[in-house]
Amino acid sequence: MSSTSSYTPARKRQLGAEKRTEPLPTVHPKPSDRKITFSRVAIVLTVLFWVIYLVTTIIRQFLDSGTQNFRFTMEAVGYLVVVTFLTFSALMYLVARQGALQRFKKHVRVPRAELDRHFASNQPSITVLVPSYAEEPDVVRMTLLSAALQEYPSMRVVLLLDDNPDPTDPAVAERLNATRALADDITALLAEPRTRFTDDLLRYELTSDETFVAPHTALELASEYSWAAAWLHGQADAHSVGDHVDLFFADQVLRALADELALIGEAVEAAVADGASLSSERVAQLYRRLAWTFDADLAVFERKQWASLSHESNKAMNLNAYIGLMGGEYRVEETPDGPILTPVSSRRPGDIVIPDSDFLLTLDADSILLREYCLRLTYFLQQPDNARVAVTQTPYSSFRGAGTRIERLAGATTDIQHILHQGMSYYGATFWVGANAVIRKRALEDIVETEFVGGFEVRRYIQDRTVIEDTESSVDLGTHGWTLVNYPERLSYSATPPDFGSLIVQRRRWANGGLLILPKLWRQVRERKRRGELVSRTELLLRVNYMASIAWASFGLIFLLAYPYDGRLLSPVVLLAALPYFIAMASDLRHAGYKASDVFRIYGFNLILLPVNLAGVLKSIQQSLTGKKIPFVRTPKVKNRTASPLLYVVTPFLIVAFSVFTLWRDINAQNWGNAAFAAFNASLAVWAIVSYIGVGNAIVDVWLGLTRPLYVEKTRKRAAEAPQPAADTIDWRSVLYHGHAGGDLPHADAVHRSAFAEKQAA
Repeated sequence: MSSTSSYTPARKRQLGAEKRTEPLPTVHPKPSDRKITFSRVAIVLTVLFWVIYLVTTIIRQFLDSGTQNFRFTMEAVGYLVVVTFLTFSALMYLVARQGALQRFKKHVRVPRAELDRHFASNQPSITVLVPSYAEEPDVVRMTLLSAALQEYPSMRVVLLLDDNPDPTDPAVAERLNATRALADDITALLAEPRTRFTDDLLRYELTSDETFVAPHTALELASEYSWAAAWLHGQADAHSVGDHVDLFFADQVLRALADELALIGEAVEAAVADGASLSSERVAQLYRRLAWTFDADLAVFERKQWASLSHESNKAMNLNAYIGLMGGEYRVEETPDGPILTPVSSRRPGDIVIPDSDFLLTLDADSILLREYCLRLTYFLQQPDNARVAVTQTPYSSFRGAGTRIERLAGATTDIQHILHQGMSYYGATFWVGANAVIRKRALEDIVETEFVGGFEVRRYIQDRTVIEDTESSVDLGTHGWTLVNYPERLSYSATPPDFGSLIVQRRRWANGGLLILPKLWRQVRERKRRGELVSRTELLLRVNYMASIAWASFGLIFLLAYPYDGRLLSPVVLLAALPYFIAMASDLRHAGYKASDVFRIYGFNLILLPVNLAGVLKSIQQSLTGKKIPFVRTPKVKNRTASPLLYVVTPFLIVAFSVFTLWRDINAQNWGNAAFAAFNASLAVWAIVSYIGVGNAIVDVWLGLTRPLYVEKTRKRAAEAPQPAADTIDWRSVLYHGHAGGDLPHADAVHRSAFAEKQAA
């Protein structure tokens, strides 16, 4: 039973926020033949209208006017380039969408009984890695519990805490201690059902020796399922619901699992009532399911507590640090820089043992998995045809019931991206989307890069050269002969930024790095062709569009907004070429539970995000020129609002002002096509500013941006003012561990300085 009706949000909801709280179905509805046909027609029409525009406008103008007017020639070429790139991105959307429809049409869900049969004899190990930095403990708890309740045998869940291990702020220290305690808290929470069902399974396996079970044995099984369902319902009722994410967790993780277990118990009772006999093997599978659901080993690991591990501030190195330790046994040694982990041989016992694993599941700390995620995805990876699949995932969907307008619209773009990523798998162009993924660990060993820093080995399985580490690792895996596949269901959900300030951080990071990875893609293509593999043009085009479309779309839109192109270059055919794209997106939005008119809101949304995307692209260019890594900035997770940088608040207003100026200029010049485009942009940008930034919030952020540089933070005393050790003392630990870096020896230098001081005094 859902608690939706009793849901009272902790914060005031905005007018125009999302009312729907029920998520979309796990299995995509099968598209009709009519929908698939219209999708193909949309692709053909887009290409056809672009060709018609090229012939009837560009080529005809050259034939009529020639190339004697240099300015017009350059305008025509530039306009054609911009229109071509934007049309190409629209075409790739339609192509990926067509692939998704084909996959949804053919997908057949594996029956649960087949999964139970498979895992009765195949139980590969899996470790869930949850990288976390400065997250709220309640958010991390839901993530960990959704992973711990996966119906999977012998699962290990590790929270990779990346916070400063010794914070000075009492509030930060309190939050960190609460997060550290989560593993023990969840272990204690699951102790009762885990012990109960483990004992039930052992007792049944020791006593069962018949082909079919007696009715009373089956009824005992049904009662255990009823107990598990009641326990989960109790946990759901006790869960505090403060926002739509809490509601989703209570309903879709706890209550949905409880309802399914209760249904199985009722089915067993119905089978007994009908006089049917359940096989002993099937009953054993059902007992294992109960035991596996509550049997998870949880732990916390903090890499920054160890001086021998990389402390680079990004999610990739947080994951790499732990993955590099897996399968090893280590001794703790104290050094002047802090404790280090030293590998030990099997003959000498160590202090810390980190088990290895067949599969890894990387899961962001603000993401939630639905039941059977691990079971179905590892089953998929274990099929013989998928032996060379390195990564599989269900691209995450957004939590429904967003409390702000901008979160609702950002969630809509996330759900559209889910469809496109599913379609890219149809053409072999899958990219790893980092919020969640099941990874074959053997594949990571193929792409690992090793270096030594300060005498310690640092392994990079997931590249941290860019802030979109999952995209670069996708290309690396393809270079080494591995493939990636998105599983065609909705089994994972992740948080969407609820305000403009936090959205800026996320989208600027997404826009940064694609251009830097393109050279790796060309190397991958050459390597695959050398191995005799077929690289389809569609796959290549989809990959290039995924990595570079933000760059050309941002620059293209700037040219369209800013440059007064000759009216002869405009044509209704350009709008016709874009029309299939907008109609298809409107249809996708409607089928995803949004409004078809949201397609216009998304356009305005992208207008105000134009400076954000452009900043990310320019950061990529800066990194390519300087060779310096761009710092990884995590998306803020706050309950109230994140202030937006001055540039990104002011620029949307400048876009509106310039569009209005362009409108006035084009009306005077009777350039009606450009005038209509300027009016369209100005209207949607104003709507986006009011709806998604907020005029009041914009004023506050502008004031903060202007006044913040006037304040000087109180800094710590300089190191020179700190107490210095006595001249005749020596840091013997540092000397014995590090040796001497050069120059006079520390102790000798102190003696010389003391003698010099005495001589001066005399």
